[in-house]
Amino acid sequence: MVSSDLEDVGDWPPDDFAASVRGEKDRHEPVAASLYWPLARIASLLEKAGADVANWPLAEYRYRSFYSMRTDALDRFGTHLEQRYSRLEIEQMMRRCGLEDIRFRDGPPYWVACGRKAPA
Repeated sequence: MVSSDLEDVGDWPPDDFAASVRGEKDRHEPVAASLYWPLARIASLLEKAGADVANWPLAEYRYRSFYSMRTDALDRFGTHLEQRYSRLEIEQMMRRCGLEDIRFRDGPPYWVACGRKAPA
């Protein structure tokens, strides 16, 4: 029946459809392909040639996949509302959520943290 088919459609238009119409859905792809990937590959080549790439832009991506570059570009350039937090603020939020033994990554990307759920 037509009416039951329409009920199954759900929300219209779907969020990803609306974003693609506005041209927002995949704007991170060109950034990853034209910025992240070339700079990471140049850093890799320079490192193989014996250069110190510690201060090379996006050098931390030289061992990462293009998928990682795409998702990080999406996080950086595809997010409408970006909120930045200090390490202390992140740790406080994680503790309020019941996590303990919280550890932050020592090297780039520094924003990676892991915690364990406190026993009940």
